Amino acid sequence: MFGISWAEFFVVLLVAVLVIPARHWPDVARFLARAVKFVRGVVWRITDASEKIKEQIEREAPIDQLIKTTTDDILAEISEPINKVKRKSAKKSGGKNK
Repeated sequence: MFGISWAEFFVVLLVAVLVIPARHWPDVARFLARAVKFVRGVVWRITDASEKIKEQIEREAPIDQLIKTTTDDILAEISEPINKVKRKSAKKSGGKNK
């Protein structure tokens, strides 16, 4: 729990009981309850945000693959006529063209 052992936790609790007067304990309890509620809310928001990010990444992965394959197909179709033209011009000039 928070990187401290139970023995250390009980020492801190004992010091708190000895240092904080009894009349302030209700205020301390309210403060601790608010702090726990705040931390839980932050953890829920972080968890929710990380789940949304994970879902977004999972949705985008197929789209990225689709874009890549489509781009590769289009580039292959464009380069095919260019290669044919280069081969024809190389045959006409006797293979002296680069």
